[in-house]
Amino acid sequence: MLAYLGRRLLFVIPTLFGIMLANFVIVQAAPGGPVDLMLARIRGATIQATARVSGTGGGEVAGGAARSGTGGGDEAVSRASRGIDPDLVRQLEKQFGFDKPAWQRFVHMMRSYLAFDFGTSFYRDRPVLGIMLEKLPVSITLGLWTTVLVYLISIPLGVAKAVRDGTPFDVWTSAAVIVGYAIPGFLFAILLVVLLAGGSFVHWFPLRGLTSDTWALMSWPQRVADYLWHIALPVTALVVGGFASLAMLTKNSFLDEINKQYVATARAKGLSRRRVLYGHVFRNAMLIVIAGFPAAFVGIFFAGQLLIEVIFSLNGLGLLGFEAAVNRDYPVMFGTLYLYTLIGLVLNIVTDLTYTVIDPRIDFERRET
Repeated sequence: MLAYLGRRLLFVIPTLFGIMLANFVIVQAAPGGPVDLMLARIRGATIQATARVSGTGGGEVAGGAARSGTGGGDEAVSRASRGIDPDLVRQLEKQFGFDKPAWQRFVHMMRSYLAFDFGTSFYRDRPVLGIMLEKLPVSITLGLWTTVLVYLISIPLGVAKAVRDGTPFDVWTSAAVIVGYAIPGFLFAILLVVLLAGGSFVHWFPLRGLTSDTWALMSWPQRVADYLWHIALPVTALVVGGFASLAMLTKNSFLDEINKQYVATARAKGLSRRRVLYGHVFRNAMLIVIAGFPAAFVGIFFAGQLLIEVIFSLNGLGLLGFEAAVNRDYPVMFGTLYLYTLIGLVLNIVTDLTYTVIDPRIDFERRET
């Protein structure tokens, strides 16, 4: 097993390198960039100031100037830099590191990332790692609570639906599953805001932040209550949007195992229904559920939070990544991508270890020999 883990850990390096390289090439080929965007902003601000001095409207002209910075390559730079001092253009290129060839920038980036040095944000002028650590509590709160609740709800519900397949319980609980499938999490979040957060009815829950402004002055029981009060609605919205798929996956997996011959044999030997279910079926049925854990965790922890963060004014990693893409803040974009990818690859290895814990018959070392 140790040899297998060693090979898997070594395989992380080329996989991570390939993912970063592919995204780097795509970003370089995309129209626009931090230099183009900055030049467009400078030109737009200059036109606006000129228009105010001359007493004429400059909004439309400034908008055209801003749009001129969205092209790609040298043409985009030439359009955005009309009327801009060439020395300023060269200074901006040097400031953002675009005075060097793309391959040199990529090599330098990967060398720094191996030491978890993600550089400095282009537009916040702060270390990227510090910005990410500042946003991390929000993402940890949403991702961890959501993942725990989704699994605590979905697995027992899926098992109960499988055992009671075709009964009224199965039919009525399917209604909740259909709601979870049909309504995206962000729409349910809007509904919660309208109903419970001062939208049109009552104002029982807050709409901003993880804690109240007076949190530091509270006692520890009050702090815990205040924290849970703030996260109740966003976590509920994420759980409702994520439990349905896992519940149905668990049910179908258990149904498939229950109908196999070894279950009938165990029952024929006189084993109780509970022992057959949890002593034999559970281990085999849970393998497929565990297989989807890395994607579910990373998806809930990072990718599935953007709209929820916007709706509930929570400044986490999801919103940070979106703002970085809009502002062409490449250090933040690639820093978060590197971290997300690394976590996902490590979780895949953890999944393999969990397989062996649940079912000791699985031996990855023997499988490869």
